[in-house]
Amino acid sequence: MLNRIEIKKKLKAILPTVVKPGRYFGGEFNHVVKNWDEIGLRMALVFPDIYDIGVPNLGISILYETINKRPDTLCERAYVPWLDMEEAMRENSLPLYTLESCAPLAEFDVIGFTLPYETLYTNVLNAIDLAGLPLRSADRNDSHPIIIAGGHAAFNPEPMSAFIDAFVIGEGEEAIHDVLDCIKSAKTENLSRLQTLERLQAIPGIYVPAFYDVTYNENGSVQSVEPTSPRFPKKIVKRVVGILPDPPTHFIVPSIDVVHNRIAVEIMRGCTRGCRFCHAGMVNRPVRERSVEQIVNAIEESMKNTGYEEIALLSLSSSDYTQIEELVSTISEKFAGRNLVISLPSLRIETFAVGLMEKLKGVRQGGFTLAPEAATDRMRNLINKPIQAEQLLETARQIYSRGWNSIKLYFMIGHPFETMEDVQAIADLCKQVIKEGRKIIGNKASLHTGVSTFVPKSHTPFQWTALDSIPNVLDKQNLLKDQLRTPGMKMTWSNPRETILEATLSRGDRRLSNVIEDAWRHGAKFDAWMDQFNYNLWIDALEGAGLPPEIYTSREREISEVLPWDHISTGISRKYLEREYKKALAGETTEDCRDQCLACGIVPTLTDQLKEKDGVNWVCLEAA
Repeated sequence: MLNRIEIKKKLKAILPTVVKPGRYFGGEFNHVVKNWDEIGLRMALVFPDIYDIGVPNLGISILYETINKRPDTLCERAYVPWLDMEEAMRENSLPLYTLESCAPLAEFDVIGFTLPYETLYTNVLNAIDLAGLPLRSADRNDSHPIIIAGGHAAFNPEPMSAFIDAFVIGEGEEAIHDVLDCIKSAKTENLSRLQTLERLQAIPGIYVPAFYDVTYNENGSVQSVEPTSPRFPKKIVKRVVGILPDPPTHFIVPSIDVVHNRIAVEIMRGCTRGCRFCHAGMVNRPVRERSVEQIVNAIEESMKNTGYEEIALLSLSSSDYTQIEELVSTISEKFAGRNLVISLPSLRIETFAVGLMEKLKGVRQGGFTLAPEAATDRMRNLINKPIQAEQLLETARQIYSRGWNSIKLYFMIGHPFETMEDVQAIADLCKQVIKEGRKIIGNKASLHTGVSTFVPKSHTPFQWTALDSIPNVLDKQNLLKDQLRTPGMKMTWSNPRETILEATLSRGDRRLSNVIEDAWRHGAKFDAWMDQFNYNLWIDALEGAGLPPEIYTSREREISEVLPWDHISTGISRKYLEREYKKALAGETTEDCRDQCLACGIVPTLTDQLKEKDGVNWVCLEAA
C-alpha cells in the first residue's frame, strides 16, 4: 500500500483531472495536523458521503475538536470520493486517505464512521474497500484498525453488524474517550484484536455484534438476540451526557463551497413533545439545555475562529428552550450591525415563534419554516401533534404581515390509518395559507410545501406499524401535485422507492448485511442521491437473499414480537412505547412531558449516568 509521500505525489497528477479537486487536498483553516512520530494513538473520522456534505456535519465537528484536544491522540478526517475521483483512485491503486496528512486509513488504530441515516450504508462499504481493508469484521486480523460507528442509524445496528467491529450507542462526547483509552491500553499491552473487542464490550454503551447470536422463528421474525457469554450484557443501554459540554468553536472552514458554510450551535438536546413518529425525539431524551452564556460565548468565539456570518441555533424544538426569549434578545443586541444570518429552526406553530424571529430582524432573513405534519384533527391526534388549523393560519398571517414573503410547510403522508380525505386536507390547508398571504402582501406571497413519506422507525411508538404501499403513496402524491399547481406555490416530495429502502434498512435484522454487500458489489452507492439510487439493485439483492422487502416494510408487527433492535436500549421503556401506540390507535393525545411526567423510564434507566443534575441543563420531571 502507498505511504503518505507516495499518495501526495500521485494526487498532484490526479487532482487536475477531477471535478472539485478542493474536496481532496485538505489544508483548510482550523484543520489540525499533529506529529505522527510523537503521538501513538491515531484515529480517523469518516463521513460516508462527499466532502461537501460531510464537512458541516455537527457530529463530526464535535468529535474532531474533542479528540484533538487530547495530547495523546491524533485525529484526522476522510470523506467518500465522488465517482470520478473514486475511478481515478482505483486506477492508480490510491487508498482512501485522510486530508490532514494524506495517511492511508489502514495506518490508523481506529476508524470511526458516523451513520446519521441508513442510505449511507453502501458508502461505508465503499470506504472500507477503498481503504484496502476487509469488508467484514470477521475477516480482519490484528494488523487492521478497529472500525467503530455511531449516530442515529446505529440505534438499530443489526443491518451493518457484519462490517462494524463495535457500535457506540447514544451520545459520543464521553464515550469516545472511553473507547480511545481502551484501545490505547490494549495497544500498550499488545492485546489481540479479540481481547481488545472484549474490553470494548465492557464499556457502557458499546455493542460488539460478534459477541451476540441471533436466532429466527420459522416465519422469519427474530426469536432472540443473546450474548455469547454471561460476561456481556443482555441489553446495551445508550450513553448519555448528563450536562452538555461547551459546543465546538473551531469549525473547519472549507476551501470550496459546501452545503452549509455556517456556525452550528446546539442550544438544546432532546424533546418533550412526544410526536409518535419521531425517532430523534425519542432516542435523544432526556432534554438538556445549554445556558444562554454558553451559547453566546460559543457564537462569539466561533465567529473569531471562522469568519462565518451565518449562525444556526439547532434543536428539535427551539421554541421549547426555556430561555429562548432571553437568548434571542441577547443575540440580537450583542450582534446587532454584524450583518449576520441567524436561523432558528424547528419552531412551534404559534405567533410566539414569529415574535422570536421578529427580534432577529436586525439580521438578514430568509423564509419561515413550520412543520404541521398533518392537516386533520384525527391525524394530528394519532401522531400526537395536536395543532389546530386556525393556529397555523394565524401564525401564517403574522409571518406574512411582518415582512416574510415565503413560508415553507412540512407535511408527512403515509401515516398509519391515513385516508385520502386526510391528504386532501393538506392541499386545502396549503391553499388557505397562500390565500391569507395574498390578502396581506399580494402576489409576493409564496408557499413551499415539502411532503415526505412516513417511515416507521425503531424505538418509537410506531415501530410496530406497517409502511404504506407504493401505489397508495403515489396516489396521495398525485392528488397533492394536482391540487397545488397554483402560482406562488411549490411542492417537493420523496421518491416512494427510496422510502422502501429506508424502511427496509431501518427496520431490518442482521440478515440484511448480506443484502447490503450484494447491492454494493453490483454497483449500489450514494443511495441518498436521487440520480445515483438504483432500486432494482436492492430488489435483486433482497430476492437473492430470500428476503423480499415486504418482510420489513408492509408487515404490521405484533406487540409481543421480538424486534431486531430490542437488545439496544434508548432508556425509554417498552411499556411506555406500547402505551403510546395503543393511545394512537384510540386517537388519544399525550401531554407534553414538561407539564406532566409520563414515566417514560428515561431517568430510572440511566440513573448511573445521570447522577449530576443542574437546573439550567435539565428539563425533565423524572429528573427533578
